[in-house]
Amino acid sequence: MADLLLASEAGLYCPVGDFYIDPWLPVERAVLTHAHSDHCRPGCGSYLVARPGLAVFRTRLGQAADLQALEYGQVVERHGVRISLHPAGHILGSAQVRLEHRGQVVVVSGDYKRGADRTCAPFEPLRCHHFVSESTFGLPIYQWPEQEITFEQINNWWRESRSAGKVCLLFAYALGKAQRLLAGLDPSIGPIYLHGAVHRLTEDYRASGVPLPPTQPASVVAKGTRLAGAMVLAPPSAHGSAWARKFGPATTALASGWMTIRGTRRRKAVDRGFVLSDHADWPGLLQAIRATQAERIWVTHGYVHVMVRYLQSLGLQAQAIATRFEGERPDEELLEAANAAPNEEPTL
Repeated sequence: MADLLLASEAGLYCPVGDFYIDPWLPVERAVLTHAHSDHCRPGCGSYLVARPGLAVFRTRLGQAADLQALEYGQVVERHGVRISLHPAGHILGSAQVRLEHRGQVVVVSGDYKRGADRTCAPFEPLRCHHFVSESTFGLPIYQWPEQEITFEQINNWWRESRSAGKVCLLFAYALGKAQRLLAGLDPSIGPIYLHGAVHRLTEDYRASGVPLPPTQPASVVAKGTRLAGAMVLAPPSAHGSAWARKFGPATTALASGWMTIRGTRRRKAVDRGFVLSDHADWPGLLQAIRATQAERIWVTHGYVHVMVRYLQSLGLQAQAIATRFEGERPDEELLEAANAAPNEEPTL
């Protein structure tokens, strides 16, 4: 399979088709799985992306970027390699890249999740010979609750805060997570305001046809104005900033898969933690890998060696693939958990 996909210094490379997938260095031709910055880097000559995410790719890469957009399942061919993009369920426009050449099929999943999400197309299982999987939450301890349970918790927290005369500051990634949270909020509780970074990308979601509750940009709020009972969505970088303090008495929360771990909320210095991730949990990773029926698995991002070791114990050809961008680092207290015995793990 090395002639169809290689791990190179610039990222995953298809030498037959002469293009890269999610390159972290500028290259002539790039195929992108989604618009998060660790997968979507500026400076490439041209980009192939999924049409549902075209608006967010434009925001991230600029109006001058050379973007070719494909519908999910649409096929283009380059030097005999058939390329198609299929839903990954991660964020709006996220895609798995399927490559087919001379009867061999490779699927690069990018980031993905199998759980429900009102703001993007659901994950599509794909049969292949060679599967490239992330493992951001590749430990048995990570098993997500149903998202509706999490949304109910968030809305109840909002109601309680409103009764106490406080504003809710809910921190989440500006692209994907914030819009998913917004789709789960009950707007009858109170007004919803968005940090500038969240607002800009939320407008891209609306322009792409994703239905979301009404919001206002937080920039319309004058300093010193109390927003008791309101909900404010902002990126984690805004926590503790002068911007966040302008809203008056507040209660804070972070929505993340990392909230599974005891002590993370305390270290993040927030009042509440809600478990919600746009990545697959441990069972989701194993289910996705099983569905491919792949003979060869490359694992990248996150708890790579734990996942590789477990897949190898099942007799699969699994190996780790290095990446330049790892995203948020795992908690140190999980180092012991990373050495969990195989019989403590769900079976594939």
